Amino acid sequence: MFHKEGHKIILVTLIVVIAGFLLVDSFISIDWLRTLIMAVLLVFLILILQFFRNPKRNTSLNDAQVISPVDGKVVVIEEVFEKEYFKEKRLQVSVFMSPINVHVTRYPISGNVLFSKYHPGKYLVAWHPKASEENERTTIVVENETYGKVLYRQIAGALAKRIVNYAKLNDRAVQGTDAGFIKFGSRVDLFLPLDTDIKVQLNQKVKGGETVIAEAKND
Repeated sequence: MFHKEGHKIILVTLIVVIAGFLLVDSFISIDWLRTLIMAVLLVFLILILQFFRNPKRNTSLNDAQVISPVDGKVVVIEEVFEKEYFKEKRLQVSVFMSPINVHVTRYPISGNVLFSKYHPGKYLVAWHPKASEENERTTIVVENETYGKVLYRQIAGALAKRIVNYAKLNDRAVQGTDAGFIKFGSRVDLFLPLDTDIKVQLNQKVKGGETVIAEAKND
């Protein structure tokens, strides 16, 4: 299953690869060179197909839990001052995505979309400390009565040239469903309440729509 954001690119790539096969077969007579070029074209098609894959995820809906919005590796867990929306200290959990990860962004919690804003910006490498504030990005805040407010930020990386955000103000978000897509390498930051119970560790690999990032503490 492939994400809708990749349908046009996949179609164009398929046409280019097929045309390349036909041209190579017609005009290149050297066997090893013909085989090499065809292999390169095939690998290119496979990489594009892999990048836009959209595997089904089994999300266990739970308003007390925050699930990972993307596939990748946890690269930041720290207390920070969130200056755009909350304007107070929050726990930041950041997940870095390599180009081979699934790049679908999923809602980390169910609830109402309170804030959704796009920011143009730079294309620093996604793990750069200033990427969260200076790169092209979107900021979305979702709230439910059980957990409270969660801010997640899609951040473009050095290769990512387009962020797709489906969240609109006053939308009803459903945990684990598609919230957007980031093309070619990036990261997502989560900003959580200070009293939340973090369930992941640094360098842990997480799966979007399934891995529990945090949970509301029982009173």
